Amino acid sequence: MAIPPPPGPQQPEGQYPPQGTPSGAPGAPGPFPPPHPQVPHPQDPYQQGPYQQGVHQGPYQQGPYQQGPYQQSPYGTPYQTWGQGYSPYNRPAPVNGLAIAALVLGILCFLPGVGLVLGIVALVQIRKRGERGKGMAVGGIVMSSIGALLVALMVATGGADDFWKGFSEGAAGSTFSLEKGECFDAPGDTLEGLAYDVDKVPCVGKHDAEVFASVTVAGDSFPGDSAVTDQADDKCYALMDAYAMDVWAVPDDVDVYHFTPTSQSWRVGDREITCMFGNTDGQGSLTGSLRKDVTTLDGDQFAYLSAARLLNTAMDSAPDEEYVEDDLPGHKKWANRVSNAIVEQTGQLRRHTFDPVASDEVEALLKNLDRSQKEWEKAAGARDADTFYAHYEKGLKLIEPKGTVTTREALGLATTPPAGGGPGAGDDDGEGGSGMEV
Repeated sequence: MAIPPPPGPQQPEGQYPPQGTPSGAPGAPGPFPPPHPQVPHPQDPYQQGPYQQGVHQGPYQQGPYQQGPYQQSPYGTPYQTWGQGYSPYNRPAPVNGLAIAALVLGILCFLPGVGLVLGIVALVQIRKRGERGKGMAVGGIVMSSIGALLVALMVATGGADDFWKGFSEGAAGSTFSLEKGECFDAPGDTLEGLAYDVDKVPCVGKHDAEVFASVTVAGDSFPGDSAVTDQADDKCYALMDAYAMDVWAVPDDVDVYHFTPTSQSWRVGDREITCMFGNTDGQGSLTGSLRKDVTTLDGDQFAYLSAARLLNTAMDSAPDEEYVEDDLPGHKKWANRVSNAIVEQTGQLRRHTFDPVASDEVEALLKNLDRSQKEWEKAAGARDADTFYAHYEKGLKLIEPKGTVTTREALGLATTPPAGGGPGAGDDDGEGGSGMEV
């Protein structure tokens, strides 16, 4: 039967009078008119709609809804109440959160034991609550189980230890490393404070610093910033003239700097002290390399400077007491070290055959060294401070810097003695100050 449209502003109730058999007559089905014969209606606007019926029933088409329980209501209500299965407000079951977490942990192989437990708990909750996510929970369980097996295998075979060592080495590698002979620009153009990275640049141009040595800090535990700095000072200054053997060629405004491990970098394996030359002016720079060693010197230059280092080392070992009267025994031992160093120095120079251009100047220098050695030997045997002073002054005068200028010039080395205070103070030839006040 056709259901008439509900009454409304355009269709008032009672607009359609009964047709045919009156209401209440025998055979009458109810208060509605009998249906017209069902024929196709090509103009039906609902013919191709989502609820197509395909026929035309009377003056009104069969609607898309089935006759509801209120069809025979005395009020003639034509609308059906929505069933649960078609309610637009019916939401799907939620996805279990633990299932998602289990899947994520399984994929990342992070805490596989936790991912396994979460997957099992998620399956129990899904079964009880009717939630979704069973596939994710199962996937998390499987992948977490594989991860747990791999961890157990690594522990059993020692792979975990290798992994941690590799991680530590990688982390330590993240701290920048500089090699001997490299030059760089520091962040902010300063060599003070903390540094996380540097820009390596060619040494031929301007740069902030030049690396001349690297040493390792001893010990398993971090000794503290002050102790590391003290080690760096001692070791870097001792290694300086092995790289810049011609200390006279080091400018007066250049000093020794260093990079040292911090407590943070120590934890990831950083043990390296990097020794470098830098400008004493915070805004200054260096130009060209200061390297003067076996890689850059010729045979005569290297032989001369190697022998001179022996005397330089002995001269730098003067006692802490400035006045001889305060420590005569200490100064006598120092004089003996200087005497022995001169003997060894002259021996090396005589064993080397110098180019004729420089051989005469070297021979003149050897004569002064021999005379100086005798005076230092006498100072080492002095019975009192006055006797020590007398021989010390004679011996020191014979090895003054000005006495080596002509020899250096003949060898092609720097000829300007360094001023006091810089790394060149106390010349590598031993002609600098003694560190003693007389």
